Amino acid sequence: MAKMKTRRSAAKRFWILKGGKIRRARANASPLLEHKSPAQCRRNRKTRIVHRADAGRIRRQLPNG
Repeated sequence: MAKMKTRRSAAKRFWILKGGKIRRARANASPLLEHKSPAQCRRNRKTRIVHRADAGRIRRQLPNG
């Protein structure tokens, strides 16, 4: 049986925490910052946990963690 390959696009966007949850970055963090509020810019610096409904699909793309 062939090795399972990691989907590289997913590996660059998500990372798996020690407890098994998946972490992701916020959207809209980089371009066109001059019209976004400072509060929105601060919020977008933080990361979020991926929703449980989406986690299985992401785990299949990251078989090696």
